[in-house]
Amino acid sequence: MPVQIHLVRHAQGFHNLSLENEALRDPLLTEKGKQQCADLRAAFPHHDRITHLVASPLRRTLYTCLLGFGSDSASDSAGSSLKVLALPEVQEVSDAPCDTGSAVKDIEAEFAGRVDFSRVPEDWIDKASPNSKWEPTLEKLEARSAEARRALRELVGGNVQGDAQVVVVTHGGILHFLTDDWYGIAPKKATGWENTEYRSYEFADATGQDPKALLKETQESWQRRKGEDTRPTPEQQAELRQTFYREMEPYLKYSPERGWMQPI
Repeated sequence: MPVQIHLVRHAQGFHNLSLENEALRDPLLTEKGKQQCADLRAAFPHHDRITHLVASPLRRTLYTCLLGFGSDSASDSAGSSLKVLALPEVQEVSDAPCDTGSAVKDIEAEFAGRVDFSRVPEDWIDKASPNSKWEPTLEKLEARSAEARRALRELVGGNVQGDAQVVVVTHGGILHFLTDDWYGIAPKKATGWENTEYRSYEFADATGQDPKALLKETQESWQRRKGEDTRPTPEQQAELRQTFYREMEPYLKYSPERGWMQPI
């Protein structure tokens, strides 16, 4: 069977509560967010099949992964004892304070023993330098999303057929770049994903040779969300992508007065 990639948006963080809170640096989860993790933990049906846990190195995604899938269990035994791999390529898109992470030494101390930060360079929080791969431009977001997909393929040994099931906890904006799925985004919103929503994917190229390592949503995942609705065609997705790019691009560089589109 094809390798399964379960993509998950993080639980509610304090930055989701108001435009003003987007000025918070690397915010934590709210109490509601922690409850959302518990609900996700109870609802996710594949805990016993998970082979890899991956998350953006921001604190809200790491805690969502640990509380929803890992060993930070509230009261049950559903979670995995796997260490979480922090993958900086799946950090959020903008350079807003809320979308900018913490220094590696600080998060290493906070998550000691539970998260592997070996792939996270010191400059992963540099979103301002024009020569930084993390600068929020559409071109660089496309490039690092492709790099993230290739990293996931490498994580399972380059074999896109097999029993591996990978959970990736990330953010609402970058999820659209990772999946190249732009369907269902409301006008002036930064994402079509709800907090702790998960969708399941396979690599589109069954040979594992696709240089972009593109993903496609599984039929089971689509039907769970959309029933018998028809999927958008590639042409429709391309049109939706261009619309979203036009709306998103002015917000990639943070302004306290303007914020990040609408709070999400």
